[in-house]
Amino acid sequence: MLPDTILIESIREEHIESFHKALDTVSRERKYLTFLEAPPLEGVRSFVLDMIENAHPQVVAVVDAQVVGWCDIRRHPQPIHAHCGTLGMGIIPGYRDKGLGTRLIRAAVGQARERGFHRVELHVHADNLRAVALYEKVGFVREGVARDAVKIDGRYIDSIGMAVVFG
Repeated sequence: MLPDTILIESIREEHIESFHKALDTVSRERKYLTFLEAPPLEGVRSFVLDMIENAHPQVVAVVDAQVVGWCDIRRHPQPIHAHCGTLGMGIIPGYRDKGLGTRLIRAAVGQARERGFHRVELHVHADNLRAVALYEKVGFVREGVARDAVKIDGRYIDSIGMAVVFG
């Protein structure tokens, strides 16, 4: 399927089970996300419904009614940090390196800007060079490195903090 024919849209309730499956697929790769497997479906359902209810940006890439990628930005709950949001994203194998990441981030960050966010931040595993390059391409700037911040299967990985600030 051509990347430009893949639909990018705001998440809806009907996407939840498919999103859960995509989240689990990427999580079980054990190299990109904080999760090593997706939380239970009901936890993911609560998360998505909360994102929708509170107008936090969350977009999905959909092929044949199945979620193949996502990008979400969760606004920080404390008043002094409420101008900031944290970005999370993933794309299932087979749909990477097709420009979907750029499309997903631009859609979610565009929504964040429209909804009054001033800053969007993220943490990325330092060995995920493809993701670091993607984030830099769309305007994120490196702010620092947390050494040995992640431990997966006995291996420590640095985490790079990045952010984009809207002028």
